[in-house]
Amino acid sequence: MGNPVQRHYGLDWLRIGAFAILILYHVGMVFVPWDFHAKLPGAWWVAVPMMASNPWRLSLLFVVSGYASRALLKRNATAGKFARQRSLRLLVPLAFGVALVVPPQPWVELTSKYGYAHGFAHFYVHDYFRFGAVGPIVLPTWNHLWFVGYLWCYSMALALLVGALPAAVRRGVQRGFDRVARGPALLVVPLGWMVLVNFILFPGGRETHALAGDWVAHFSYLPAFLFGFGMAAAPATLADLRRWWPASAGIALLAYAVVAGIELRWPGGTMPRPFGTIFSVARAVEGWTAVAALIGFADRHWNRDHRWRPMLTEAVFPFYIIHQTAIVLGAWWLMGAGLPAWADFLLLVAATIASCLAFYFGGRAVPWLRPLIGLRRHASRRTHVDPRPAIV
Repeated sequence: MGNPVQRHYGLDWLRIGAFAILILYHVGMVFVPWDFHAKLPGAWWVAVPMMASNPWRLSLLFVVSGYASRALLKRNATAGKFARQRSLRLLVPLAFGVALVVPPQPWVELTSKYGYAHGFAHFYVHDYFRFGAVGPIVLPTWNHLWFVGYLWCYSMALALLVGALPAAVRRGVQRGFDRVARGPALLVVPLGWMVLVNFILFPGGRETHALAGDWVAHFSYLPAFLFGFGMAAAPATLADLRRWWPASAGIALLAYAVVAGIELRWPGGTMPRPFGTIFSVARAVEGWTAVAALIGFADRHWNRDHRWRPMLTEAVFPFYIIHQTAIVLGAWWLMGAGLPAWADFLLLVAATIASCLAFYFGGRAVPWLRPLIGLRRHASRRTHVDPRPAIV
């Protein structure tokens, strides 16, 4: 499989930061007009700062996961071992999450929005595992854990490709990536692909996170995952991202300014033509140029270790598993309290962080719980330098 892929601490820090932003983003979902599992009185303008990360945070996570997958493939020696390792690390916490972590979310949604009259215990025993619809919600559900399911599917597709293609073909594909993913093409080709997906292949399409038929998501996130996989063996690509990150960041900021300006002028998706199209194009430009800028910035400035990194890297997956349930339950408890929106927000953030910390520190201390919350069965003895790649 060639030389080992070096751990990229900058990508670790990006992953940690992206999941921290995700927690704040999902707290924000409680207050904006967009659909969410639990809602509190808020303001439409909250959507404007949320759009600063909305177009790029998930693509960035799939790129980082693709990079780490290359390292895991090399460490596992064969595609079959890689597939087994990924299945254990992803499917076990996914099943645990669907069975025990996610259920309060649809119960709160059904109770607060659709008049569901039963308590949680009745819901869990009689309705959650019916494998059918209760009101508008099909149960059981994975809600925010769709990311884990998609990542497992992409990992299995990668394992099949690596196992099926001869080594000479794989080397040829990598050489092709090395030639294309350089210079201006690093921005032009991905942006052209996003325009193709959103305006030609699936005009007006939206992500569903239902796996089957979610073509907009698959045509967006699978290429991002494969880009990260190719980038892990392409130092020239990383060098160009590092060299051009200020230009990429400038383009991303300009694109966000367009997005924010149109949203401020026509809030709630009511923008007339041609501003709706301009809005969508600007989001696409922001989405990829922000990813390119962040990777380049992290490679130049953050590719160094810190004594907190191993713990923060390990904590990301358990935080991700529990955070949305904590947010939805917190919002449910705050309903009817009559607090101002700023107080609701601060209480939700504090309660969510406390829940994440309790879930992580409580789970990591119990050996049989560790795999259920996304941790390795045995804690690493190396607290300052962890050579193993981090991947959700």
